[in-house]
Amino acid sequence: MNANLKGFVRNIPLHLMLVPGLIVILIYNYIPMAGLIIAFQDFSPIGGFRVMNWVGLDNFKYLFELPGFYQVVWNTVFISVMKIIAGLTVPVLVALLLNEVRSSGFKRSVQTIIYMPHFFSWVVLAGILIDVLSPSGGLVNMALKAAGYPPIQFLASNDWFPYVLVISDQWKEFGFGTIIYLAALTSIDSSLYEAAVMDGAGRWKQTWHITLPGIRPIMILMLTLSLGNVLNGGFDQVFNLYNPLVYESGDILDTMIYRIGLQDAQYSVSTALGLIKSVVSFLFIGLGYYLAYRIANYRIF
Repeated sequence: MNANLKGFVRNIPLHLMLVPGLIVILIYNYIPMAGLIIAFQDFSPIGGFRVMNWVGLDNFKYLFELPGFYQVVWNTVFISVMKIIAGLTVPVLVALLLNEVRSSGFKRSVQTIIYMPHFFSWVVLAGILIDVLSPSGGLVNMALKAAGYPPIQFLASNDWFPYVLVISDQWKEFGFGTIIYLAALTSIDSSLYEAAVMDGAGRWKQTWHITLPGIRPIMILMLTLSLGNVLNGGFDQVFNLYNPLVYESGDILDTMIYRIGLQDAQYSVSTALGLIKSVVSFLFIGLGYYLAYRIANYRIF
């Protein structure tokens, strides 16, 4: 019996613990994939799968000819890329700053405060944002008015809305990323800092030559995992914040799927759009893992 087989047999109890989760994934993620056939049919819930007319790629052609389709794709990519960039830089900067704090009580308090929004749903946070950014009585516009500036329609302006999405997404999620990078910082050998001090390196050089290279594998891993979300602009957030006034800059593929499928009852077209989104996301995930392997020698096995 080779070493791999011995290891598998020894860990059978741990493997069995995965079975319930695998069953849930199978039921809710893989079995429903049989419904992708709808994308190639003229589907109606009354007739079911078997009696529907096979239309081939007509639903995809209809999508590509929809007015505003490419604008929606651009909105999705732009918002997602901005979120990925912010999601990589903001948590790293905050983690580096907190790492310099010597008071453990203050550090834990800050971690708790910035991590708290992660546990709130976008339904709650959207209500808070709508009140805070209100042009009439919102806190932000009241501050602008006090400073002599006119009020800004943050949630009704195509110029502002994408950036509101990115900033509010970071408000909710950067605390989670900060904790990950703080954990990565603890794995850096302290003797490296001691040697750097003896060589006369200041805090900036220590950060540049020791800290950042030390957490680089985690940064690449987080970037890799986020590449699969290039076509996922965040349905919950956008759906609770957008309105017809900002469709031009805030409408994304997920909200378009919702409107076409559930509001307009064009199930075949919405399935086709979801299939395109899934395939492209899969390709980006594969590209991300390839880049992680080439750049940082990261492997998933």
